[in-house]
Amino acid sequence: MKEIVTDILILASPQKVWAILTDFASYPQWNPFIKSITGTVRVGETIVVRIEPPGASGMTLKPIVQVFNPETEFRWLGHLLFPGLFDGEHRFELADNADGSTTFRHCEKFKGILIPFFGKLLDVNTRNGFHEMNHALKERAEQK
Repeated sequence: MKEIVTDILILASPQKVWAILTDFASYPQWNPFIKSITGTVRVGETIVVRIEPPGASGMTLKPIVQVFNPETEFRWLGHLLFPGLFDGEHRFELADNADGSTTFRHCEKFKGILIPFFGKLLDVNTRNGFHEMNHALKERAEQK
């Protein structure tokens, strides 16, 4: 198993951050990592996610929504070809800091027999993509 965990403090309410995070139609305008999310975003539904890590080839995934709790968490589980080969549980978590700010946690747990072969892609490209998205979300949410 491998896990990437990133956090960023956003000087905006969880409501505002959530509104931006779930406005999937606007992703091409601001999101440098996740270029699109389409489909019905509801627990148990399959969505289509286009991810383009910096310095790596993009990929289109068809994960299943695991959690969609407004203003707190959005999580999906995807597989490369079939479960057990390369699985990724992607999470966005929002924590209300009770001072008008939000801590945004962007993370993913990877499991499967192919994980050892994707070390550089995950440690460098994917992690950088998370950071780029986090900073873009912060910038958009903090705009007046």
